[in-house]
Amino acid sequence: MALPLLEGLRTDGARAQDTSGSSFSFAIFVRQGNGVQQATSDGEPERFWPSFAPGPIDSARLAADSDRALSELAAHANQLSIVRGIRFNDPANACKHSGGGNQVLTAAPVSDDECNSTLALGESLDNRITVQLGSPGDEPLTLFAGIKTGYLDEVLSYRGPRELRPAERDPYAVYQKLFALAQLAPEELSRLELRRKSVNDLVRKDMLSLLARRDLSLEDRARLDLHFTSIRDVENRIAALTTDEELANLQAAASYLDDDTFIEAVVKLHCDVMTLAVASGAKRAATLQIGAGPDETKYQIDGVQQPPFHQISHRADVADGVDLHHKIDRKLLGLFKYLLDKLTAYQLPDGTLLNHGLAVFISDVANKFHDYENVPYLVAGSAGGFLKTGLYVDAAGVTNNKILNTIGAAVGCTNAEGKPMDDFGDPLLEKGFVTDLLAAT
Repeated sequence: MALPLLEGLRTDGARAQDTSGSSFSFAIFVRQGNGVQQATSDGEPERFWPSFAPGPIDSARLAADSDRALSELAAHANQLSIVRGIRFNDPANACKHSGGGNQVLTAAPVSDDECNSTLALGESLDNRITVQLGSPGDEPLTLFAGIKTGYLDEVLSYRGPRELRPAERDPYAVYQKLFALAQLAPEELSRLELRRKSVNDLVRKDMLSLLARRDLSLEDRARLDLHFTSIRDVENRIAALTTDEELANLQAAASYLDDDTFIEAVVKLHCDVMTLAVASGAKRAATLQIGAGPDETKYQIDGVQQPPFHQISHRADVADGVDLHHKIDRKLLGLFKYLLDKLTAYQLPDGTLLNHGLAVFISDVANKFHDYENVPYLVAGSAGGFLKTGLYVDAAGVTNNKILNTIGAAVGCTNAEGKPMDDFGDPLLEKGFVTDLLAAT
């Protein structure tokens, strides 16, 4: 079983790297589609960015900004950096969803393929983090919540130029792989499921032996307890989505993935699995794509299932489209808050799990026009002190390679000279960082 970091079992060689604040650093990226409801040139109101000027933020200030969607993250304001003024460099072809998805984590040029068939001509940041910081042969965790329609499904994670990585939709399948349950014989796994047993039960003897060790601190024991409890909680909530009969059939666990009414539950389960993956050190980078390129999810708002989000985002034959888009922004930021809650629940000797890494909320287009100016990047965590937090920053129109450099360098990625990575993405773009986020400049 993958375990959380245990201070009592660490060796001197596992201490912090020179290039980042933590040897346990990671980055999780949560992506929404269709942009956010922000002020536009045709007079739409501002409902996303803070009403106050860039500068320090705290929970009280963000909560008081209650008409803005970002107030959903008030509880984590001290660990949050809100970055506006980021743009994509390549205008791409006609389909902004395709070109935006190509660039949001790559800052690479877009191929000249037909409209919705464009691809990034470079790797994505989750891939670079995994290649540099993971073990040989590792892959980043690549997840997807929502319905795949066959039109611009995955858009986010790239192994390299034109190498779009497929994403896993089923959180239970990811969980099985993470804890090696997929290696069990089908009949053994089926018996485990039918008995409603936990992966914890498979390693109970080892668990008891580990807990008996005298070199574990009280904090280590608390982390283990939280880890085992979190595993069981994930299992219970996965089981709650299916019947006993369905659980008997391993394939039936995916039956709810095409039902929009379950998307929030699926997103939360993916967040649980990502937290377990980084807490155990099994993964250094993960992406969660919510919805396809043009997210057609029919979200539940005020107890009513609404038209497809993509239709709402274009205000196409939808009454109160501005208000509905704003409420969907709140819903998605609330799901991001759920991830931050999970990451802060893990207490390490020198702070929470979130203190050691980064969780980043992104969109691959900016607003209802689906353009590439003022694309949101919300960065939570400091990566062991590499980044400042509790900030609202205006990056003044820099290209997104600089925010990706900032994130990559924070978790430990380097350039060819062994210095903090400053050259990610299109080599024709100006190198550098969003310097306002750096703890030391």
